Amino acid sequence: MIYAKQKDAPAYRGIHPSLDLALERITPEFLASVGSERVDIVDGVYATRFTYETVPAEESFFEAHKKYLDIHIMVEGREGVEIAPPEALAEFDRVEANDFYAYRGEGDYKLILSPGDFLVVFPGDAHRIKMQLDGPKTVSKVVFKVKIYD
Repeated sequence: MIYAKQKDAPAYRGIHPSLDLALERITPEFLASVGSERVDIVDGVYATRFTYETVPAEESFFEAHKKYLDIHIMVEGREGVEIAPPEALAEFDRVEANDFYAYRGEGDYKLILSPGDFLVVFPGDAHRIKMQLDGPKTVSKVVFKVKIYD
């Protein structure tokens, strides 16, 4: 997991070439250009904007991936996020074709994702998003999906 400010994104280059391609696009211009339709950057790297209402923690769940990492970039609003290792959680759903694994349980790390922040969750970082802080709020964020394993 990496939790940092958008302005510091270049400092994390060099971890994986595909991650570098996504980090280079954490700019106001690129983020403003991303809509609800998937924007392909290269094979295995794409971005999509999501806009939704935050929900109470008990209505959210953890998800994890085995092939992709996610970069969550908050554009508007704030949400609570929790991180935990999948092996500490109870799996209740999976769609292997979509690299999606769903879990319930308690998070080890809690953070707030606000405009100007970004969060990188690697395979092995189950993440619970969309959590309300002070009641339901609308948030908008760009999520990059970056394939790092075949």
